[in-house]
Amino acid sequence: MFSNNHVELIAFLTQLGADAATISDVVAVAEPLELPTRHILLHQGQRQTHCYFLLNGLCHACYLTDQGKQFSKEFYWDQDVIIGFESLINNEPSAFLLETLSASQLIMLPITLFQQWRQQQHPLYQALLERQLLHKEHKERFMLMHTPEQRLQLFCDHFPELVGRITDYQLASYLGITSISLSRIKKRIASDDIIDKS
Repeated sequence: MFSNNHVELIAFLTQLGADAATISDVVAVAEPLELPTRHILLHQGQRQTHCYFLLNGLCHACYLTDQGKQFSKEFYWDQDVIIGFESLINNEPSAFLLETLSASQLIMLPITLFQQWRQQQHPLYQALLERQLLHKEHKERFMLMHTPEQRLQLFCDHFPELVGRITDYQLASYLGITSISLSRIKKRIASDDIIDKS
């Protein structure tokens, strides 16, 4: 009998085209995990031992510099999968830090399962890799083809559920601008709205 957590994971895998045998293999090694806000799942420079399916909550991947600056790599929320493909492919420590930004429920899956799929050229690994590649292509286009103000508007339009859950510092970092620039853009947008409504 599957738990509710497994049902959500199974639905996700089914959408990716996983067959019954693969789903059974995944469920057999899946471990539930409940974490509080600001819990670090993976330190930058630490070897990745697990990948995660985020049932609910909010997680954040970021790069940290020696000077203490933080650059947002990605945000993950409900029904998302978190895999460090660079670390997995190169068999190297993680280049980023991964933490929760809210209380989160996840399912842990051993990295060895994904390494095995990679060696076998498993269709599910291919599907996960293509999903990640498409996301990276969209992010690259988002960063290169739009002004900072357009990026903010697109982010708010596409991810309204995230806007109130992350700090301005994190949002600015994700958009590739400074917090000061973000503040100026917000003021300009607010001013334009007031003018348009008058």
